Amino acid sequence: MAKFSKSLERWNDRFSVNHYLFGQEANHYLVEQLKHLKGGRALAIADGEGRNSVWLAQQGVQVDAFDFSPVAIQKAHQLAQTKKVSVNFMCSDWKSFDWGQARYDYVVGIFFQFADPDDRTEIFAKMHQTLKPGGLMIIQGYGEKQLEYKTGGPGVLENLYTEKLLKSAFSDYEVLDSQTYEKEISEGDGHEGMSSLVGFVGRKSFT
Repeated sequence: MAKFSKSLERWNDRFSVNHYLFGQEANHYLVEQLKHLKGGRALAIADGEGRNSVWLAQQGVQVDAFDFSPVAIQKAHQLAQTKKVSVNFMCSDWKSFDWGQARYDYVVGIFFQFADPDDRTEIFAKMHQTLKPGGLMIIQGYGEKQLEYKTGGPGVLENLYTEKLLKSAFSDYEVLDSQTYEKEISEGDGHEGMSSLVGFVGRKSFT
């Protein structure tokens, strides 16, 4: 509990800046998946100040999003209002969130690398559980070389991604995209500069 409280305090403090810590524009990798979005319902996990969930709503998708920081959720509401879209924002940590069963056509996880390997395994299982058969899993995070760039991310090797890790976690999915690459990104103060990135899009089996 003390660890959770300390983490929440840290993120509330980070999100308390006057601007948007990670900017107001959606993650570039998510935007590149626009061709896969055909309406439906999406869940954006640990979505912070709402940039990705708001963009999804702008594409005509019904969106639920959660983050454990009330400061972030307040700013996310403001962003949605500014962009004139509706998003169902919930202030929750991943353990308390009601994931449900086969609820969503898309599950989107962008830079949620706060989780150590044990927690990550459980989160991935919940993401799989809440995705409908035939639904899309869209994930982006930092790759292992990010420890050299230090331009964002957890700074902990075990929390970083590899393609092998994601393909193993969703081994029965049809892989629509899987790549490791380096790119100069500018997503607010939080993600700024040359970065090592891993992207994954997979379709859940219909059976």
